[in-house]
Amino acid sequence: MSAIPRPDAPIRLHHFALSGHSHRVLLFLSLLGLPYEIVPVDFLKGAHQSPEFLALNPLGQVPVIQDGSYTLADSNAILVYLARRYDAGGPWLPRDAVGEAEVQRWLSLAAGWLAFGPAHLRVGKVFGMPTEARGKDIATRLLRAMEGTLAHQRWLVAGAAPTIADVSLHTYTAHAPEGGVDLAPYPAVRRWLAEVEALPGFIAMPPSPVAV
Repeated sequence: MSAIPRPDAPIRLHHFALSGHSHRVLLFLSLLGLPYEIVPVDFLKGAHQSPEFLALNPLGQVPVIQDGSYTLADSNAILVYLARRYDAGGPWLPRDAVGEAEVQRWLSLAAGWLAFGPAHLRVGKVFGMPTEARGKDIATRLLRAMEGTLAHQRWLVAGAAPTIADVSLHTYTAHAPEGGVDLAPYPAVRRWLAEVEALPGFIAMPPSPVAV
């Protein structure tokens, strides 16, 4: 059995501390036990629109990683890359058709329903930005779907171990109350959050200063 590869140098993570997208990558780097270096990107001062940062990601979004000569943006794409590169054959990204498809389904929900529901409402509260009324309905429907799944299985994708689906969904779900979303009606979701947070290497995203 071949050894799992390790990066030749710490992976550089261009990171904004209040970004759940950045945090999910930071969390996964820590869960994998990979060496990394955080490169802070000060969104509040417009650092994400600097020529230097736009050369890394023309969309001006975090996170971005630099792994040696390879540069990659988009948090879910980064999770897939790290799982395949540094956990090949491991549980984080199943290789069977059903397991991989289930992970992809949750990654799509993270990029859609999670982003336009809990994450959208949190951004409105934390940064004082306007939000769409449908955000609350989107959040409710997503949490009900997660509750229904997690009431019958330990992780978002059925199996004995967590996957990158759990990493992708965790942060914005855990911080949903910062956007006014109550997690009390979802006991299975709260149990799952606690399970993720008990994993060796877990790093929490700091609570946000919620605008009044």
